[in-house]
Amino acid sequence: MSSRRKEVRAVTATHDLDLPPGVRPTPLALLMLGRAADARSERGVECPGDLPSPSDPNLVARARAAKEKLGDRVFILGHHYQRDEVIEFADVTGDSFKLAREAAARPDAPYIVFCGVHFMAESADILTSDEQQVILPDLAAGCSMADMATSEQVEECWDVLAEAGIADVTVPVSYMNSSADIKAFTGRNGGTICTSSNARRALDWAFEQGEKVLFLPDQHLGRNTAVLELGLSLDDCVLYNPHKPNGGLTVEQLRAAKMILWRGHCSVHGRFDVSSVEEVRERIPGVNVLVHPECRHEVVTAADHVGSTEYIINTLDAAEPGSAWAIGTELNLVRRVAAAHPDKQVVFLDKTVCFCSTMNRIDLPHLVWTLESLVEGTVVNRIRVDAETEKFAKVALDRMLALP
Repeated sequence: MSSRRKEVRAVTATHDLDLPPGVRPTPLALLMLGRAADARSERGVECPGDLPSPSDPNLVARARAAKEKLGDRVFILGHHYQRDEVIEFADVTGDSFKLAREAAARPDAPYIVFCGVHFMAESADILTSDEQQVILPDLAAGCSMADMATSEQVEECWDVLAEAGIADVTVPVSYMNSSADIKAFTGRNGGTICTSSNARRALDWAFEQGEKVLFLPDQHLGRNTAVLELGLSLDDCVLYNPHKPNGGLTVEQLRAAKMILWRGHCSVHGRFDVSSVEEVRERIPGVNVLVHPECRHEVVTAADHVGSTEYIINTLDAAEPGSAWAIGTELNLVRRVAAAHPDKQVVFLDKTVCFCSTMNRIDLPHLVWTLESLVEGTVVNRIRVDAETEKFAKVALDRMLALP
């Protein structure tokens, strides 16, 4: 646990950041630029080998050559938030669950290269066969949201609910953006997994099984779905803080709540605020504001449209030519959607750069290193979920797949 409490590791070489004289980059700025590492949300920053230089002009050709040599033996998955240079080599693009299912649908591919983050690669390993090997090109590609809920913290929370006499009427619902350990906890305790696309269906199912829901680890998706889609009130929701005794809640608060929300969030979507919505409406009259449900409740209620990554893409595909859109989600996706729709005005909701910093650690040098290692017969950065964890995590995932 102590390593997760370390401050963001600063770098000493800042001369190439093109900053004004006397201005020093903040730790957050360095992290978002990929010039620092956050030990609280990343699982490792070193590769057991030499990466190609990012300035190598032959990287694209090397990636193509390695992929061609591997042929059908390799299947490359690219998450929507990946860099364009990586997406170019993806066989399939999509959100985390779509990609995990695509991996499971390719049983003849012995190598699954997952260009995403750690929890996604874990899900792919759970859903694929034992003969397939799932590879994450950079182990530093973690997820701060997923790391906001550890198995120890969640087990302690369950003990708190048991002491309050409500564990037996509480159903855990865990967002796909969670570790395999949390998915396994969910499976062992009668719960299900959800995505941003089917969160309402998952919550409907959960309330048919019990009286309360413990929603992990993204408080915003849980709150937005419960209030805006199920018709619950904000008073029906309480926020469990794993860093406070009893989650910072009284027994009475826990017993009165319908939704017990874990204190977690997405560091990208959490950056948007109402002032961003107000500013873009003033700057672009008639603009449609479209945001992801991981955004804060006040941002979601101020927007015109709310939906998952796939919903955002589909909405822009169906939008009228000449319409204006401000999108509140990860910047790589917004740029890609804007490029795909030159007949529409598509802008980023906030003026602040908002990449997913850990997702962006999967770059072309790491992908080339991974593919060339496979060509040489070496499997690097394999992601393996132990059998016991896999068993119960799959129970939770299968419950989601069975949702009506």
